[in-house]
Amino acid sequence: MDFRSVFTLVCILILHSSATLAGHFTNQNDLETYIVHLEFPDDIFFSDSDDLYLWHQSFLPTTSTNSDHLSRIIYSYRHVFNGFAALLSSEEVKTMEKKPGFVSARPQRVLQMHTTHSPDFLGLNQNVGLWNTSNSGEGVIIGLLDSGIAPRHPSFNDNGMPPPPSKWKGKCEFNLTACNNKLIGARNFARSINLSPLDEEGHGTHTSSTAAGNFVEGANLLGSANGTASGIAPRAHVAMYKVCTSEGCQESDIVAGIDAAIGDGVDVLSISLGASPVPFYEDNIAIGAYSAIEKGIFVSCSAGNSGPFNATVSNSAPWLLTVGASTTDRKISAVAVLGNGQQYEGESVFQPRNFSRKLLPLIDGGSCELLAPIDVKGKIVLCDTSGVMYTRVQKGEQVKKAGGAAMILMNIKARGYTTFADVHVLPATLISYNDGQKILNYTKSTSAPVATISFKGTRIGDKNAPTVAFFSSRGPSLVSQGILKPDIIGPGLNILAAWPTSVGQKTSSKSTFNIISGTSMSCPHLAGVAALLKSAHPDWSPAAIKSAIMTTADFVNLANNPIPDETLNPADLFSIGSGHVNPSKANDPGLVYDIQPEAYVPYLCGLNYTDDQVSAIVRRNVRCTSSIAEAELNYPSFAINLGSTAQTYTRTVTNVGEANSTYTVQVFGVKGVKLSIKPTTLTFSALNQKLSYNITFKRSVSVDSSQGYITWSSTKYSVRSPIAVFRSE
Repeated sequence: MDFRSVFTLVCILILHSSATLAGHFTNQNDLETYIVHLEFPDDIFFSDSDDLYLWHQSFLPTTSTNSDHLSRIIYSYRHVFNGFAALLSSEEVKTMEKKPGFVSARPQRVLQMHTTHSPDFLGLNQNVGLWNTSNSGEGVIIGLLDSGIAPRHPSFNDNGMPPPPSKWKGKCEFNLTACNNKLIGARNFARSINLSPLDEEGHGTHTSSTAAGNFVEGANLLGSANGTASGIAPRAHVAMYKVCTSEGCQESDIVAGIDAAIGDGVDVLSISLGASPVPFYEDNIAIGAYSAIEKGIFVSCSAGNSGPFNATVSNSAPWLLTVGASTTDRKISAVAVLGNGQQYEGESVFQPRNFSRKLLPLIDGGSCELLAPIDVKGKIVLCDTSGVMYTRVQKGEQVKKAGGAAMILMNIKARGYTTFADVHVLPATLISYNDGQKILNYTKSTSAPVATISFKGTRIGDKNAPTVAFFSSRGPSLVSQGILKPDIIGPGLNILAAWPTSVGQKTSSKSTFNIISGTSMSCPHLAGVAALLKSAHPDWSPAAIKSAIMTTADFVNLANNPIPDETLNPADLFSIGSGHVNPSKANDPGLVYDIQPEAYVPYLCGLNYTDDQVSAIVRRNVRCTSSIAEAELNYPSFAINLGSTAQTYTRTVTNVGEANSTYTVQVFGVKGVKLSIKPTTLTFSALNQKLSYNITFKRSVSVDSSQGYITWSSTKYSVRSPIAVFRSE
């Protein structure tokens, strides 16, 4: 009998004896889903998934019946790490800890989902530039972990699409005709009433079409934002892994989705969900993504929607692209017009054509969560966005129910100039905090304030764009301060994309779209950009693609001023990272900072993780015999915790531009810090040649923080790396 047969027999005997000797039933109410990490025995390799599953079962606690014993496992993971998800009690986990091969077991977390014109705004046009040279992502498979997909939506038609690559091993859990050459796979891992990958929430349909939706003419929402919709990589294939419902995303389901995507053969993963930051060895998205990049899969993740506060960024592992949210130059304009002649532009998707231009009485309704004592009939009600009882649209419902004629909604201070285009139930507009204060002052300055709302429709060309949206989470990373996060920002505010049902209309339509906002929307934009680059440069590693995106990013807006935040003041690097994505420039970056997966091991050891903790991330036994500082990782940006002692780090760049080229370095900003870079010139004689430089940071004056960047410039290229210097307490 061979070793595998012996091992299988042993596992069966263990399972049988566990069931036979059990002396009690486990109370099902005491069980919760644990994610269990194991380490492989040194002398065993499981080539068969059934054997691996059987070995995982051998770790289960003793139970009263064999059927109960076997039903405990929810998922057996193969690609992301060695382990499983199972229903366990805390006492059973304590027993399991004593078994050889056990590493850790933690209760799963519930994570939350972090939504036409944006390709144009990013400089992508049909048959021109990057969309032409890369065939718009042809041959690339984008996998999305989300709430499912509406397969019949025209964004997922396969007109002009070739069959998927021969490497594709995925499944379509819809009926046979729902998937096609665009939507090549759809699987369900969300354990809800609906066991299909169908999207009942909308989020997954929206993100999928943003990343890779096909061209759909006449896309609009209630007539606004009308045009031809498409994803960023319209020729890429889509594979949906449903891991979320409207109630959230179970961590065990997410891991199962990543595990399946790796096995199926995706090229890019788009993950628009997250939770509060935890160490990487406890972060199963980070662990799963590490396994993905080892296979050459690029991973784009949302930064989170906890802005504008610092140290809120999630998904901050350096092997991920962490994406913040910005505005585009499109506004769906609704202008508040006051009796004193002043006008303040806001936004609303609901654009009534018959709203009277007659000035109506204007009244301050506060938060508009308790309007009963106020007579608002026939008046325009000024509401602020404070309070927790009602959403923005629900505040309008309260105004309408009380007899109000219209609503002017004004931001609270933290939200600044970020305005959402909502489908309101009455004539309304959402304006900035500063403009709201001016309107509020007007109501106090006269005994009979009056106003109206002028609906202007879709307006293109806002010179403040891109601007950081207030909700976009900010750095520094709580998990690894020495890595600048987020990495990049991309369109994430008022994004029009596919939706499974009609919005704000009584009649249904197959061609339905919705406008929503979040870093959930910016993440698939960058996944689409990565697909374009993967198609154009199939030999580039995930780190090389990431570097190309970061070092070519824009740092000024359409007015040629520094990219602002929600206050319209210059945004700091913990808001924008390297800047705003520029896909065409990223396609030809000149130099890239490449990182091979094994290079993350000394970095992780440098975080003072134990051998077991690092091993849990990289899926092999590690002994931390050497480590590096975070800033020594060959990253395209710098985050330096600088005290009184000078610090020197080495970076290595790879020439992917012109074979014979010379680059010279320049330093911009970083006030109060002296930078010394050696050498100051890099001369290349061949493509893919690697050269290194040393950069030394030393404080010249006593400052707590400073920001700037360096550029390596040739006659054709400018390769930019942002620098954030800080002093931690």
